Amino acid sequence: MTAPPVEAVLFDIDGTLVEYERTAGDLLPLAFEAVGVDPFFRAADYQARYGAFAAESEDVQDLRERCFVDIARQEGRDPEVGRAVARAYAAERDHTRVDLLPDAQAALDALESRYSLAAVTNGGPGMQGPKLAAVGLDDRFERVVHAGYETAPKPAVEPFETALSAVGTGAKRAVYVGNSPEADVAGANRAGLRSVLYNSDSPDQPTPQPHYRVESLRDLAEEPWR
Repeated sequence: MTAPPVEAVLFDIDGTLVEYERTAGDLLPLAFEAVGVDPFFRAADYQARYGAFAAESEDVQDLRERCFVDIARQEGRDPEVGRAVARAYAAERDHTRVDLLPDAQAALDALESRYSLAAVTNGGPGMQGPKLAAVGLDDRFERVVHAGYETAPKPAVEPFETALSAVGTGAKRAVYVGNSPEADVAGANRAGLRSVLYNSDSPDQPTPQPHYRVESLRDLAEEPWR
């Protein structure tokens, strides 16, 4: 059966439209130094734990702290050391120091005349608002849903349903573009949207599988879902 036409395109923000000037790998050494402990984990160790704690976390800062505490316990360290490193990391993070990813502007320009646009992001308005303003995207979306702040975090279904309700579109008539198989593809698939994975670093067969995959945001102008 032919899928109904798409009416709305929803976007992830971090790693899809914008990225920090300083990566997690840049900030962790500063956080360890501030706490006065030798580095005992890498950014990849932290990021690998997102899925384990996302559902129970209140927001991104809470998620980070849970991840750091879990790593500290695994490494035989006092959990309070993990909490201290998480606080030092947060103090170093400047949400205005972000760059617009290549072709993000071109993709939004191409799509906004044809579709309703919204964003679903794991992060509160105090974190995500400054990012969007810094790159001139603060007025590009009909709604920004701050998952993990006003709803459950991705990959829960709730933030996607909230965005769809805001733009007046059903799940079968919407696509979601994100760079994380675990949070973005999994959440969109569960909510009944068509998922588009933008991430050249993902495996050839990511789990879960997206409906579409693009190597460049410019490819969205070709509307792979048509």
